[in-house]
Amino acid sequence: MTARGRKKWIYHFAEGNASMVDLLGSKGAGLAEMTNIGLPVPTGFTITTEACKIYNESGYKYPGALWGQVLDALKTIECQSGKMFGSSSNPLLLSVRSGAKFSMPGMMDTVLNLGLNEITLQRLIDLTENPRFGYDSYRRFIQMFGKIVLGIDAKDFDTLLEKYKESVNAKTDTDLQSNDLKEIAEQFLQLVREKTGQDFPSDPLQQLRLAIGAVFSSWNNKRAIDFRNYNNIPHNLGTAVSVVAMVFGNMGSDSGTGVAFTRDPSTGEKILYGEYLTNAQGEDVVAGIRTPRNLTGLQKEWPVLYDQFVVIAHKLEEHYKDIQDIEFTIEQGKLYVLQTRSAKRSARAAVKAAVDMTHEGLITKELALKRVNPEHVEQLLLPNFDQSAKNNAILLAKGLNASPGAASGKAVLDTDMAYEMGLKGQDVILVRAETNPDDIHGIIQSRGILTARGGATSHAAVVARGLGKSCVAGCEDISIDLVAKTISAKGIVINELDEISIDGTTGEVFLGRIPTLESDFSADKDLNTLLNWADQVKTIQVWANADYPSDAERALIYGAEGIGLCRTEHMFFEEERLPLVRQMILAATEATSLQDSRRMLQYELENASGSAKLVL
Repeated sequence: MTARGRKKWIYHFAEGNASMVDLLGSKGAGLAEMTNIGLPVPTGFTITTEACKIYNESGYKYPGALWGQVLDALKTIECQSGKMFGSSSNPLLLSVRSGAKFSMPGMMDTVLNLGLNEITLQRLIDLTENPRFGYDSYRRFIQMFGKIVLGIDAKDFDTLLEKYKESVNAKTDTDLQSNDLKEIAEQFLQLVREKTGQDFPSDPLQQLRLAIGAVFSSWNNKRAIDFRNYNNIPHNLGTAVSVVAMVFGNMGSDSGTGVAFTRDPSTGEKILYGEYLTNAQGEDVVAGIRTPRNLTGLQKEWPVLYDQFVVIAHKLEEHYKDIQDIEFTIEQGKLYVLQTRSAKRSARAAVKAAVDMTHEGLITKELALKRVNPEHVEQLLLPNFDQSAKNNAILLAKGLNASPGAASGKAVLDTDMAYEMGLKGQDVILVRAETNPDDIHGIIQSRGILTARGGATSHAAVVARGLGKSCVAGCEDISIDLVAKTISAKGIVINELDEISIDGTTGEVFLGRIPTLESDFSADKDLNTLLNWADQVKTIQVWANADYPSDAERALIYGAEGIGLCRTEHMFFEEERLPLVRQMILAATEATSLQDSRRMLQYELENASGSAKLVL
């Protein structure tokens, strides 16, 4: 029983654990588990997936006693943080974050910097003596809340921001000074008044109540539904909502934010792999707004913090026994961990990591086999670029090798167009300045993704790896003109619908279509190791469909133990054999027909020697 009703809707991080993923979602369960093993996690609580389901099913109404429990839990955060929500003396700001049972990166909504108004903003500036930080956080909050909670088109905010940056010759957001950010915040507030007919809500508690409801509702937005459909995730699970005390990576040069993987998510190599930005918040990294720096820069810039993070990353991988995707923030020299989850990885990385972790004694062979699914094996058998043809192709640009694989298709700059063309079976390369979660339907239907900004941990890269799509990110050598519908690189102008090729393994972008060659299955040591382990525990045999000797030979190479189906009539369709079939059918006498049949049988036997080792 809780103080605010019998049903418990809320769990403080110290009350949960990793096994409660159905109730707390992957993010909430991860925050709880990290808190309990002693990692530096900001204080907070998680509202359960059950509350989300009732909220959405009851016409967007809070379940009984939920809001009262939110208020009680908020007091605990205030006590643990030493700050007060909405206070004019030492204001507490919050992040309100989604998190379903299954990882759905970027598909649902999050609101950061919640609790700001004119009073708390001024106090935040006074306490930090950093007006730029205050106004940067405020304009971010208005923009995010306006889009997610108030339903204002994100392009309206982006257009205002880009126009202002052009007017002051600012290339990136970090070039803007405090007065610039103050003016942008005022423009954003005016935009809210124009679009909604009301002032931006200034009551922090009203902000919190509306934000929690908006995150619940985002479970049913289009991109989340599209993602669940593609990945066969049930639609009745709902999302949990984690309410967390804000920590700030945008407080200056001694602050930053980043995303890291305990192993390379493209190759599976056992190295700490990731990216970070100084003076930024987490959305800047995953949204690809700025192209981040490699994590090796963190080692040079903050060696003590880097060593601390290495220990944390190793501890998390040992604890979860899987590749971890970790989000972190540095606030004025102090490290915080904001999320850990099993990482989205390429097929190559899935196989290598499973084999390596088994050899390291971290997991068993049986668990390694469960870590690799049939789609991973299928992706490894896909063709690669013909190296000789690639060497002769025109190299347009080079970006980050964000998700491996070879892809050719028509360059398309519009997500909806990419979706429509992909549905019709056309090969498409989606080209964007940066992607955002609303692009998911176009990404699903594209052969590959190319972005001008963003890094290997950006939304585009993470989603592409999870979907098995080739991706080149942060390709700053290309210039995209949405008005002229062109892409420029090295003085070459490519029109929309011209063909390009991208190599997600090397990060290269080429003009035109490059032919491909079949993958060499036998040369993949890790995959063959894994399949040999599968042979040791299997309970059924794998037999192939083979109509020709070449089919039987290939089946033998791929490990088939017999031919389960052979359509003999297909053998007669070959150019050399079809005349014999016709002659037999049209034979004048029975003797001639019998003679032709024997000739065909002899022909088949002579040409089937390559499959003689298979059971027929």
